[in-house]
Amino acid sequence: MKVAVTGGTGFIGSRLVERLQAEGHQVLLLTRNPAQAQSKFPQAEVVEYSPKVSGAWQQSISGCDGVINLAGEPLATRWSDSIKQEVLESRTLGTQKIVEAIAQANSKPAVLVNASAVGYYGTSETTTFEETSAPGTDFLAQVCQGWEAAAEQVKASGARLAIIRIGIVLGAGGGVLARMMLPFQVFAGGPLGSGQQWVSWIHREDLITLILKALTDSSTAGVLNGTAPNPVRMSEFCQALGQVVNRPSWLPVPDFALELLLGEAAKLVLEGQRVLPQQTEATGFQFQYPTVKAALQQIIQ
Repeated sequence: MKVAVTGGTGFIGSRLVERLQAEGHQVLLLTRNPAQAQSKFPQAEVVEYSPKVSGAWQQSISGCDGVINLAGEPLATRWSDSIKQEVLESRTLGTQKIVEAIAQANSKPAVLVNASAVGYYGTSETTTFEETSAPGTDFLAQVCQGWEAAAEQVKASGARLAIIRIGIVLGAGGGVLARMMLPFQVFAGGPLGSGQQWVSWIHREDLITLILKALTDSSTAGVLNGTAPNPVRMSEFCQALGQVVNRPSWLPVPDFALELLLGEAAKLVLEGQRVLPQQTEATGFQFQYPTVKAALQQIIQ
């Protein structure tokens, strides 16, 4: 297949491009930094694009068999009104422009795999969420609803749509795990906040495999939760991490410290949601890393 990818130089996207190329697919990278992308993936076709602006870049999608849209401004930073607006627009307008490109293509891609996030459900320490659960009402839930609504418009072009609501992604060399490792390495690791909040996580390799299934399996469509089948509370997650790195896990990071660092964005780690991949498993998808300790062992050891 020829596959167009946005967000292809990020923590998830970089590994996705590697897997696509390893499986013999031709990759078109839509990126704001073409020099960096071409240096990283010299065998890929690279096109510079402006994710919120229509332009000649959209013509490059014609002839692609599928599109994987992972682009969006980072969430784990202090939110100001302007940053919140950018978080929203980078996902909603960015997806609108991808859908517009598919609609205008002479040779249309057959499938759009679009990222979303488990933030769609809002936060709760008691409720269990599945793909059919109602959306939340907070900022991230509203972002996800707008993001998914923009992707839904691709159906008018006859394309199959798979939306993957991604949880906390665990992998080597980046993401949340890289940030959490430092305190453990200096014997000061422990739960973030109360420790009772749920962590709905997924190993990066499982997430990439799920994205590839959504891309290539014509029977896979709709919303899929990109989370492992065994979510854990933050205290259990940190205990497992401490065991794997052979470090104690006893020093909690208080709420106010994260709030000083991240402001409103601290809710990404101080609150959580218990998300189960019911529809994902119904497609026949099998997780290689279904438990958090096995996932952490593979990544760290």
